[in-house]
Amino acid sequence: MSLIGTEVKAFKAQAYREGKFVELTEEDFKGKWSIVCFYPADFTFVCPTELEDLQNNYETFKKLGAEVYSVSTDTHFTHKAWHDTSEAIRKITYTMIGDPSHTLARNFDVLIEEDGLADRGTFLIDPDGVIKTVEINAGNIGRNADTMVDKLRAAQYVRNNPGEVCPAKWKEGGATLKPSLDLVGKI
Repeated sequence: MSLIGTEVKAFKAQAYREGKFVELTEEDFKGKWSIVCFYPADFTFVCPTELEDLQNNYETFKKLGAEVYSVSTDTHFTHKAWHDTSEAIRKITYTMIGDPSHTLARNFDVLIEEDGLADRGTFLIDPDGVIKTVEINAGNIGRNADTMVDKLRAAQYVRNNPGEVCPAKWKEGGATLKPSLDLVGKI
């Protein structure tokens, strides 16, 4: 079953953010746009490149009213240790959620049960706590945060402009479509 259009399930988790441990629940994903990026594990290879890319785009996400959360099945303590030792991860100022109970990974259907790790899953959640986009990559394929910026802008546009849709490769300011009978077969 697809998670698109479903509300984020209840959870409670510990996280590391800007030198502090914080507790989060599903309520933290409401009232603003949220980008939740699962990754397999701390102290690995592709993961720090993705998390650094998210940080490089973090100011843009914040200007668009979105908060970023990274999640792995490691603990919040491990996130702090990685933050303290990795040049790439040291730059991160967004929230790094620990999911050692696998609750979040199961809720978002990205848990690799036999390994106890998460797939590379990216979820865009609207201010009502409803999942709008899902992208899941194999562990050896990294993601591009620029693409997530475009998806966020498109999701915000269609939320603010009911009756319009964003076509493929849509960029902010680009032409949109208004689905209607007269467009059928003409695109």
